[in-house]
Amino acid sequence: MSYSKLFSKRAQALKSSVIREILKVTANPQVISFAGGLPSPEGFPVAQMKAAFDAVLSNDPKSVLQYSTTDGYAPLREWVANRVSVNGAVIAPDQVIMVSGSQQALDLIGKVLIDEGDKVLVETPTYLGALQAFSLFNPNFVSLASDDDGLDADKISAADAAGAKFLYALPNFQNPTGRMMTEARRASLVAKAREHDLLVVEDDPYGELWYEAAPPPSLLSRMPERVILMGSFSKVLAPGLRLGYIVAPVEIARKIEQAKQATDLHTSTVIQRAVYEVVKDGFLDEHIPRVRALYKKQAHAMIKALETHMPAGVTWNQPAGGMFLWVTLPEGMDAERLLEQAFARNIAYVPGAPFFANAVQSNTLRLAFVTVPEATIDAGIKVLAQVFAQQ
Repeated sequence: MSYSKLFSKRAQALKSSVIREILKVTANPQVISFAGGLPSPEGFPVAQMKAAFDAVLSNDPKSVLQYSTTDGYAPLREWVANRVSVNGAVIAPDQVIMVSGSQQALDLIGKVLIDEGDKVLVETPTYLGALQAFSLFNPNFVSLASDDDGLDADKISAADAAGAKFLYALPNFQNPTGRMMTEARRASLVAKAREHDLLVVEDDPYGELWYEAAPPPSLLSRMPERVILMGSFSKVLAPGLRLGYIVAPVEIARKIEQAKQATDLHTSTVIQRAVYEVVKDGFLDEHIPRVRALYKKQAHAMIKALETHMPAGVTWNQPAGGMFLWVTLPEGMDAERLLEQAFARNIAYVPGAPFFANAVQSNTLRLAFVTVPEATIDAGIKVLAQVFAQQ
């Protein structure tokens, strides 16, 4: 029997993530992978998580193992609300919805806000996972001008903004580029959002991972009435927890809660309770500086290797935090085509093309550095430079 005729149009349009496909190749231990956006296991608080699970399963096992509310564990929602109430903004716990990772947050936001053909504004380039999640609802993506200072809100025209459901942005150490939106750019975006009555989806999984100085205050803290914030415990604790949160105006939060009821009823009770056990007494403020120091070291090793080995004409940015940097090859070179040659030399990276909603720049690529030892970074970049130099 052929099942293809049974698939919905939505299912027929589905494509595998290029990153997930590349990760299959990197399962080979001989491959030096700059591809996966994986946090370093060296930063996982294994002992603290074990103790937390032991505690919640010992102290209140029947409640922990039971169904729970869709919006999430109340003390954890309160903790999130307090943590994001900065810069004068006051966020209430009923604005917080706990979700099964940021990817579920993207899916729920798409379900609640996007109808077929709706305009969605995105950075250039932007997070591939967001493009995948939103594409299920067949929006019309409009790419906005961006550079090393982040999204250039001054170039958002009235035509761009007209009728847009929302603007999706990653202000802090963006995936894929590692860029951080400057203070001036954030102020400009706030002004534009108010001028054009724009809703902004602020995705911030990397904001705590700065190296020298914290980023400017969040967009949420500047205009809470028109921002949906997405946050995650994946990068500050461990991605295997699959725990994140959405902070939204109450009317939007309740609609997201209804959509989540139809999706999975609620996020894992056990995991929410264990994470709260870990974070409730200030552990993150002790733990995250260690992760920052580790990632800073890896970033500097990557930049040094690029400076040492890359041929003339290849350029890159120098991120102030996060897990990625962005490489631009000379015009006419195709990073996707060169990937096969890199694979042949046991090197992996992610071509930049899939991160563009429109007007693909095929001479770009993303390098992830936090899971690769410093000596291996140098060896891998040396080989990659040789692949590029041959072109």
